[in-house]
Amino acid sequence: MSSTFIRLVDQRLPTRNSSGFAPGADRLDMLGRPLRDLRISVTDRCNFRCSYCMPKEIFDDRHAFLPHSAMLTFEEITRLARLFAAAGCTKLRLTGGEPLLRKDVDVLVSMLAALRTPTGGRLDLTLTTNGSLLARKAAALKRAGLDRVTVSLDAIDDGVFRAMNDVGFAVESVLEGIDAALAAGLLPVKVNMVVKRGTDDGQIVPLARALRLRYGDAVVLRFIEFMDVGATNGWRSDEVLPSDDVLQRLREIGPVEPMTQNSSGETARRWRFSDDGAEVGLISSVTQPFCGNCNRARLSTDGQLYLCLFASLGYDLRGPLRGGASDVELANAINGLWGQRADRYSELRASDAIAAGVDRRSAPRVEMHYIGG
Repeated sequence: MSSTFIRLVDQRLPTRNSSGFAPGADRLDMLGRPLRDLRISVTDRCNFRCSYCMPKEIFDDRHAFLPHSAMLTFEEITRLARLFAAAGCTKLRLTGGEPLLRKDVDVLVSMLAALRTPTGGRLDLTLTTNGSLLARKAAALKRAGLDRVTVSLDAIDDGVFRAMNDVGFAVESVLEGIDAALAAGLLPVKVNMVVKRGTDDGQIVPLARALRLRYGDAVVLRFIEFMDVGATNGWRSDEVLPSDDVLQRLREIGPVEPMTQNSSGETARRWRFSDDGAEVGLISSVTQPFCGNCNRARLSTDGQLYLCLFASLGYDLRGPLRGGASDVELANAINGLWGQRADRYSELRASDAIAAGVDRRSAPRVEMHYIGG
């Protein structure tokens, strides 16, 4: 086992059950934030090459993705997820890469759906996808126990969308995936648009109009500011369109009014159109950071635990997991890591030189496709 792992086990907190945690006791990080949300990357592969995540010039045919043996098995993922649930997590989100590329992912969904919180409640089980395989897999995912899906869709214009995914994938095929998700009862479907000034910002109003026309209030559209995740997407602050500007554009469609947050730690500011109640969300990591109530941890495909989307350092859980660590030892390692967490990158960004348009391509940070969004 690694020295970091052993040190964290040696610093264990009092425990009262076989998982290593006192039931009902919040594990707080150094800024007083509880652990509520675990995002699990099930593959580092994706069939899209979006410039803000996996640009084709870097992730080409010569790029070495993880071998299957390096990836956590479904049993290993489920074991860790059970320990995170014991630590206070109430939500699990499957991500990638593109999670629907993982063979038999519905089997993993069924395993995770059987987990319970310390008080016996169900976990909120969701999945984020580019929608390319959703039409044929939505029904099976729902039968396996998935609650909801989030679909990435950056444009409604087919030419713009094909250029952004950089593999020529058609908009209509993603819409068919959304249709299938709604028919299967994966409700509500959320649709995420990453807004990049000068690339797809002209699609804000057309996309909102098109989704309202096709789905009414059954789909929640969310706009995400272009973020400096990883070191390969060539992020510049002048390509960020602030969420307040997005909101002003949405008012071209009709009046909007604010909504209350669903839960603490929610990333999106919620709004709805006054006429039909269709909801939109604004995720403003760059201009309005929400680090203060971030309650998310991320587990990579090969079992590295990351405590921030912008982290450069992960903590190995796969090694101890495969090296014979007990549940109590793993639980106390998770507890210790979360207790030492002080990440607040987005808040610091606002007062850093990054905000002046510094090129981030040389920054040694983990890539989004490796740990999910």
